[in-house]
Amino acid sequence: MSRNIEQLTDQLYPALIEWRRDFHKHAESGWVEFRTASKVAAMLHEWGYHVKAGAEVVKGEARMGVPPQDFLAEQEQRAISQGAEVEWLPYLSGGFTGVVGTLETGRPGPTVAFRVDMDALDIVESTDLSHVPSAEGFRSVNARMMHACGHDAHTAIGLGLARLLMQLKDELSGRIKLIFQPAEEGVRGAKAMVEAGVAEDVDIFFAAHVGCGIPLGSVVCGSEGYLATTKLDVEYTGVASHAGSKPEEGKNALLAAAAAVLNLHAISRHGAGASRINVGVLNAGSGRNVIPNLASFKLETRGDTDEINDYILEQAMQVIRGAAAMYGVSEKVEIVGKAGSAVSSTQLIPFIRSQAEKVEEVQTIVDRHQSGGSEDATYFINRVQEHGGLAAYLVFGTTLAAGHHNEKFDIDEQVLKIAVKTLAYCALHAGELQKKA
Repeated sequence: MSRNIEQLTDQLYPALIEWRRDFHKHAESGWVEFRTASKVAAMLHEWGYHVKAGAEVVKGEARMGVPPQDFLAEQEQRAISQGAEVEWLPYLSGGFTGVVGTLETGRPGPTVAFRVDMDALDIVESTDLSHVPSAEGFRSVNARMMHACGHDAHTAIGLGLARLLMQLKDELSGRIKLIFQPAEEGVRGAKAMVEAGVAEDVDIFFAAHVGCGIPLGSVVCGSEGYLATTKLDVEYTGVASHAGSKPEEGKNALLAAAAAVLNLHAISRHGAGASRINVGVLNAGSGRNVIPNLASFKLETRGDTDEINDYILEQAMQVIRGAAAMYGVSEKVEIVGKAGSAVSSTQLIPFIRSQAEKVEEVQTIVDRHQSGGSEDATYFINRVQEHGGLAAYLVFGTTLAAGHHNEKFDIDEQVLKIAVKTLAYCALHAGELQKKA
């Protein structure tokens, strides 16, 4: 069995690289992964998986931060021009870009799920020839969209795992679910898949990421420390007026926004753990002689726990409303992303370690690691654990050309086969966990 996994994955390695580079070249950001998701669905279907896509696995009203309809339609047309599998687009249209493939083994055993994310970031990729994707011709062709966090690798790993497990179907038991999630960036997508019921039958759940400062050949069994977070878009609407002749008739949205931003950053931090707030975008005004009637800004809150994040969020809302009242403007606040904190199941850690030990390329195994940042796989982890299941978040180390979310981000592609092998062993031996339970 071990020899099968090693040999089959090594044989699959050129395809893993090809898939990863293809997704990298055709990077698509959250809720517009039309080409990516259609390719995934088509391959899973071809290999014999039962495939669900679109509204079957994404609850429309639970989506956050969905782009405008005209942008969605434009991106869908672009995906068609770039080779999307058109028979799957009716399922995905309108920004329902989730895909789930299920393998029924016909033998009793747990339902084991693997979640990978597919979306890119809104970043302009480097054109410098020292950047390997630029030098070798797979730099993103889509403006302001780049796989600068490794989700192209995650999608390729998910497909590689799907291909391998179907080849090993006779050695598997229970049910395998491969969850391809849109819109992880900005923590917008997982909630909609969880609320669509994707995780309700899952007994054992794995999510994974490449990089994160972990060296190539190292595997983290339980990556933790993901901060609970809320992403907000705020708009103020006042009254425009001539700044010279009638300033008293204006209601200055710019000043309201400026007051809010300064006071948001003055919110007292929480003593029970890490707390964060940041305003990253601020827009207002149209001319030096006009009292600005419109202003908008984008902010995020974070906390070690859901309770700490909720504290920062509540304080932020008071500041936002207070600034609006101070300047006589109206406010509109939209939550465009949200995720909680989570902890990997203790019982899964030694199990993952024992599977990673079987992979010849793995040199170091770390049980738990504090990662920081935020991650919406926590929705899946918490839901599975609420139902009595086990869940963990793994990290597969890789050498990075630059840090995550950088225009020169790139990976060592050897991590692709390390991840596929480790996760395949987890799938093959998951029944052992159920027996112990």
